[in-house]
Amino acid sequence: MTTPDQVLDHLSRTTEQILGRDDLRERLASGTPLRIKFGVDCTAPDLHLGHAVNLWMMRCLQDLGHVIVFLLGDTTTRVGDPTGRTSTRPVLTTDQIERNAQAFLDQVSLVLRKDREVLEIRRNSEWYASMPITDVISELSLVTHSQLMARDMFQKRVEEGREIAMHELIYPVLQGFDSVALHSDLTIVGSDQLFNESMGRELQAKHSQRPQTVITSTITPGLDGGPKQSKSLGNYVGLAQTAEDKFGRLMTLNDDLVGVWARAYTELPPVDVDDLGRRAALGGVDARNAKLDLAEAIVARHHGASEAGHTRRGFLEVFSERGLPARMPHVDVPRQATVLQLVNAARPELTRSAARRLIAEGGVRINGVKRLDSEEPVSIGAQDVLQAGRRQWFMLAVHDS
Repeated sequence: MTTPDQVLDHLSRTTEQILGRDDLRERLASGTPLRIKFGVDCTAPDLHLGHAVNLWMMRCLQDLGHVIVFLLGDTTTRVGDPTGRTSTRPVLTTDQIERNAQAFLDQVSLVLRKDREVLEIRRNSEWYASMPITDVISELSLVTHSQLMARDMFQKRVEEGREIAMHELIYPVLQGFDSVALHSDLTIVGSDQLFNESMGRELQAKHSQRPQTVITSTITPGLDGGPKQSKSLGNYVGLAQTAEDKFGRLMTLNDDLVGVWARAYTELPPVDVDDLGRRAALGGVDARNAKLDLAEAIVARHHGASEAGHTRRGFLEVFSERGLPARMPHVDVPRQATVLQLVNAARPELTRSAARRLIAEGGVRINGVKRLDSEEPVSIGAQDVLQAGRRQWFMLAVHDS
């Protein structure tokens, strides 16, 4: 990838739209390293493969010598991004913001290069902490009320009779000014951030800067074919999860999504992506083998080919030889729990007494081993499987308590 068109063609694989394509092409042709804004509010991070789409696009640009400016929104976090919210977001404490900021850095570093030449870490408190109120008002004067109220989520709140706090209304202006302060050339975001980053383009123009290009990335359905990946829905593959946990979750993917996920989350050639989708559509063993290939490709991208191959072999040893179902619902549990707590988490419809009876009668197994003591403590590891009933299996996924 040396020419601008080659770069754009590579990025197009996971691109939904580009605002300022011609500007981006000219900037790439100039040979000057781009400043690529990657802004995050310091809310609790739980990054998954969906987020990694943007990170891998940025990693590609880092490998070409361009600079990712990782902007921690320590000030704007206190304001609260209203994106996707039907009510006002709770305000975090300074300690919470700092912990979340470090967690963000740890997770994005799983994909992004940390070399100082291609990663710059900034905080927007650098300019907002010392900005006089007169300057803030001057910035707000560049944007009209009608521009802000054109945002669909604000219109929806008005229609539903829900309040819009003033700090939420001005949030897009604050995020937009970040692009001015950083002299951003490019930002890669999800479509939900298009309004805020378009505001950045407008403010840059009013400050006599060349407006940044905005790339919005492809969003894929979750593992179950429903909404996009989300921890609350349990339909995600976590970026910080182990290779084994990633592989296990990927094997629960709906067959009809194999081609879609292969295009978004691997670098397999298009012909191989199409082949995976075709094989998955056949169902049965063909679909299972297609998912094995997909899972190995995704794990290889994040953990290396050797680890991916080892994980695939381990998965086949654990699951195929034991005749477990190809798909099992995931249950988030703490790393340490009693047998009863695991059953309650997997089978919430059971009363505690019913769960105890199930255990005592030999209806509960963990990794094929019968557990008869309700209070027996269990340490949960990768790919652990709980059987709670004759035909009910669950994949246990550890969450941080």
